[in-house]
Amino acid sequence: MLNKVEAEIGGKIIAIETGKIAKQASGSVVVRCGDTMVLITAVGAPDNNPEAGFLPLTIEYQEKLASVGRIPGNYFRREIGRPSDNEVLTCRIIDRPLRPLFASGYSAETQVIATVLSADQEVQPDVLALTGASCALTLSDIPFQGPVAGGRVGCIEGRYVLNPSLSELKNSTMEIVVACTRSAVVMVEGKADELSEDEVLGGIFYAFEHLQPLIDIQEQLQKSSGKEKRTVTVPEIDSELQARVRAIAAGGMEKVFSCADKMERSRLSDQLKAEVVATIDPAGERKRQIGELLSAFKKSFMREKIVTSNIRIGGRKFDEVRNISCEIGYLPRTHGSALFTRGETQALVSTTLGSERDKQRVETLHGEVVNRFMLHYNFPPYSVGEVRGLRGPSRRDIGHGNLATRGLEAVLPAEEDFPYSIRVVSEVLESNGSSSMATVCGGSMAMMDAGVPLKSPVSGIAMGLIKEGDNVVILSDILGDEDHLGDMDFKVVGTAIGITSLQMDIKIDGVDRQIMGKALAQAKAGRIHILGEMEKSISKSRDEIAEHAPKYLVHKINPEKIRDIIGPGGKIIKELSAEFDAKIEVDDSGLVKMFALNGELADALLLKVKAITAEAEIGAVYKGTVKTIKDFGAFVEILPGTDGLVHISELDIKRVAKVTDVVKEGDVIEVKVLDVDNRGRIRLSRKAILEEQS
Repeated sequence: MLNKVEAEIGGKIIAIETGKIAKQASGSVVVRCGDTMVLITAVGAPDNNPEAGFLPLTIEYQEKLASVGRIPGNYFRREIGRPSDNEVLTCRIIDRPLRPLFASGYSAETQVIATVLSADQEVQPDVLALTGASCALTLSDIPFQGPVAGGRVGCIEGRYVLNPSLSELKNSTMEIVVACTRSAVVMVEGKADELSEDEVLGGIFYAFEHLQPLIDIQEQLQKSSGKEKRTVTVPEIDSELQARVRAIAAGGMEKVFSCADKMERSRLSDQLKAEVVATIDPAGERKRQIGELLSAFKKSFMREKIVTSNIRIGGRKFDEVRNISCEIGYLPRTHGSALFTRGETQALVSTTLGSERDKQRVETLHGEVVNRFMLHYNFPPYSVGEVRGLRGPSRRDIGHGNLATRGLEAVLPAEEDFPYSIRVVSEVLESNGSSSMATVCGGSMAMMDAGVPLKSPVSGIAMGLIKEGDNVVILSDILGDEDHLGDMDFKVVGTAIGITSLQMDIKIDGVDRQIMGKALAQAKAGRIHILGEMEKSISKSRDEIAEHAPKYLVHKINPEKIRDIIGPGGKIIKELSAEFDAKIEVDDSGLVKMFALNGELADALLLKVKAITAEAEIGAVYKGTVKTIKDFGAFVEILPGTDGLVHISELDIKRVAKVTDVVKEGDVIEVKVLDVDNRGRIRLSRKAILEEQS
């Protein structure tokens, strides 16, 4: 039976219906706003898989071009299966707030699929898919402890706007996706134009407050159409075995906690596990169980140490940033490079400058998107001492790259001031937490090294949280282990002025305004400290682009001269491109964009273009070649492809009987431009030059 509920969010009606389509799924809904409709289904396998040791949850988001009345532009003319970056990023914003809210002990294979059925050009489907995923799980028998509401908050002319349209976002200084439960914020993802911590915090909790009606209607729909939740049996803990594990491991765990070196700490942890197993179960029959109990003890031990003893792993203070070293120009042949090291996390970042043709063109539901700035984040297995195949970027790689992209985009120069395409590549060489933030710092320095005139340097820091009852500890610049044992991973990117991007994930039931405000304030102090360390290597962008960088020149010509530079069948422009090894583009307005491999070639090409497209100036003197002799005068080529007439009366001071008495075809003579009529005909004089010389 069809059931439908509605709520007004940001002045728009969001409707959720169930019972009409996809009824064999465990839970299914269609979420609609305007003409945008998204189908979301949730299916959970019937049996738990306790051997999995984790929640096997898969989130898929699909954008179908049929939803906007278009046929795919690829050869196959169909969606070929590999998700776009935007689809991957949307999967992540759906996955991250939902994953912590499944019942403890639930380990059945679970899949949520969101499919865009219809899309208008103003309502974005991603946040509808997030809310719909929560609702489908809420209606199903899957033990999901939601619901969750998702929305996007903007700031237009100083006013917060919930779920702004695509048109409105063009004028917004903020674009942040917020996911929340009834009681707290559970996920944040977005960007800002160097806004203050208070402005960002205000936007997040404006969204939290105004998204509550979406919680209401999900609960309403659950009462009328929801299934009874399946029971999850949590495996009983062997309390006697647990006590033995803790007693034997206590001393060794202190050594693990005190060790600042990641690899040594890992070695000590493995050694401790082997000792505990050998002591309790020499035959190894309960190795896995002992390992799980030891892992749980490690987490609780370290959390307690942090909360009660005010000590973190390795002995740092809560607000202390690891040692930082920076080096620019590490790679001699790149256009710009930086080696950024913070503790045991290291990123080698390069910047490459390109032409108009190097821009990234992406087919989306809202038409073709052209990206002038690209950032690619790579996380090879050796960075964490592992062996695995190289299969291209993972969802995590794409997500981290997008976070860094948003953080750096805010400080890029306007394209009219710096017409290059820009590609930044981050190779994570070592990782012990915050590799995406190392990418931000290294990316900022690499672009300044390349001569990209950034508005301000940018840094980033990852914040952590340990919450035990009323005890709350905020950690700056978290390690990988602190991320694993903690309750929050909150990455904040920005300049000395304000925030440019942020991303928050949590493992508890949410964080309130007070906790988030404290985390943002502590992040600002850390961010400014990091900027100070970066400035020791480079404090501002170089005045000139790098020696090996290509040279981009722009020259405006008379539109009537376009045919001269193009030539018949493109002959002239092809010859110029080959001669100077350059890319040349000419638009209808007469703007010539020239992109050469170096400054010397670019300058030579510019001179050639100017020569080809030059126009005769009245009063100017030119050296020209006599091309044609007539009884009444001589036609002289003063510019490539441009002739003028020297009348027989203007050939000499004295009277001339025959033109050939003064000049012959092929002679090079100096002439002055007397006039250019409205038909472009040029009147020249040799006599005027002679008179001036006498």
